Amino acid sequence: MNVLSRRLLNNFLSVAPIILIVLISHFFIAPIAVNYLLGFGIGTILLILGLSFFLIGVDLAITPLGQLTGLAIIKTNKLWFVIVSGTLLGFFISVAEPGLLVLASQISQASAGILSNVVLIMLVSIGMAIMVAIGFLRIIYRWPLFIMLLLLYGAILVLALFATPSFIAIAFDTSGATTGVLAVPFILSLAFGISTVRQDSKSGEKDSFGLVAIASTGPIFIILLLNLFHRDLLFVGLNNSFGGGVLGFITPFFEAFIPLLLESFIVLAPLLVIFLLLNRYSFKLKKGPFIRIIKGFIYTFVGLFIFLLGVNGGFMAVGFVMGANLMNNDNLFVLLLISFILGAFTIIAEPAIKVLTQQIEEVTAGYIKPKAVYIALAFGVGLAILLSVVRINTNKLEVWHFLLPAFFIALFLMFFTPKVFVAIAFDAGGVATGPIIISFIVAFIQGIASASGSQTAMGDGFGMIALVAVMPIITLEILGIVYKTKSIKGGV
Repeated sequence: MNVLSRRLLNNFLSVAPIILIVLISHFFIAPIAVNYLLGFGIGTILLILGLSFFLIGVDLAITPLGQLTGLAIIKTNKLWFVIVSGTLLGFFISVAEPGLLVLASQISQASAGILSNVVLIMLVSIGMAIMVAIGFLRIIYRWPLFIMLLLLYGAILVLALFATPSFIAIAFDTSGATTGVLAVPFILSLAFGISTVRQDSKSGEKDSFGLVAIASTGPIFIILLLNLFHRDLLFVGLNNSFGGGVLGFITPFFEAFIPLLLESFIVLAPLLVIFLLLNRYSFKLKKGPFIRIIKGFIYTFVGLFIFLLGVNGGFMAVGFVMGANLMNNDNLFVLLLISFILGAFTIIAEPAIKVLTQQIEEVTAGYIKPKAVYIALAFGVGLAILLSVVRINTNKLEVWHFLLPAFFIALFLMFFTPKVFVAIAFDAGGVATGPIIISFIVAFIQGIASASGSQTAMGDGFGMIALVAVMPIITLEILGIVYKTKSIKGGV
């Protein structure tokens, strides 16, 4: 089986739970209009194909670029270069992240354009860029990750106390969206490249993780500060309808074709320019490796375009309709059960999770098993989706009622969890919010919120990604405590 066939199969398995649940919902619970199902079919095929090309491109270009860049940066021994490089790389990798592109479009539409998707992407990427640079400094100066996370999230919790509920949800949502299939492999490889020059192997092991966790705090700070200028933001409904008639499902694909083609080129072009400049003045790769990375960029561009076309053309619309239909069906147990299953099974097959678990197993020499990480993540994400539905169905509950206590618990558990597990847990919290969750399940939650009858329905629809980002932190920290207890009992 070649690389493309393997990617196609893996991504089909990633989407298979969603396909199955959509069909079960359609035939046995709440029927979905034919035009939506047809659009979903085409969108799903494009999503699988696009994500497969995209991930091949990440393997060929983005991950090697991250490792090469990390080594090149640290070898300069120039602090200003480390800071500037970290800032630029963090910015451009965030701008090109598919999950952020999808979420920013949803937020822009739900806010009636007040929060422009372009402005939102720029601001979020600036926040991430600053924190990537700070993360570089942490590795170089050996600042304890434990202390940094306490300080960063402590400051975030203080800011959140003065923020409006909608902006708390958006802040944590955008944070989760920035750490997806593009950013995670790149940031992990950057951290690995920098930490490999450390002579202390134990410190190097810990430093291989944590950069994703630090980087993901940047968007939260930026959006909470943005709240100072948009205190009274109101949300409106999302437009998830196709054109009239059965053949109306084709229209969104044609309308989105040229804009998404240009968008895909614009967001990836800076990364290509950075590679060409670094190769000329630092990497100086031979012809073979150079051509391989260029091919990787081509795969990444084609994959990103096809993926976005599938998501915007028909994949997300069915999520919205299915959520609304299940909400209108007045069977809360079925709704909660489907929500948990969607979260648990989707996260297991998220591509970025596979990257993280592989690195966890490699860095810890097989001590931390991928299976244990998957189980903890599946339970955490499933519970996060379920709690999001509970929140929408309970008018007096807002996202911060769940989010702030959850982060307090996560910070409290840090005192009892092995330090390497703390880094892994906070990285996993960012990694858990991948393209499938951000595209389909966000739309699913928005559909539930829309059908709830709440006056703040669309605002209630945001915040799910925030819960998905925090619950795996808690479950993985608990897993770390379990590992620690077993080690003590076993005399390790």
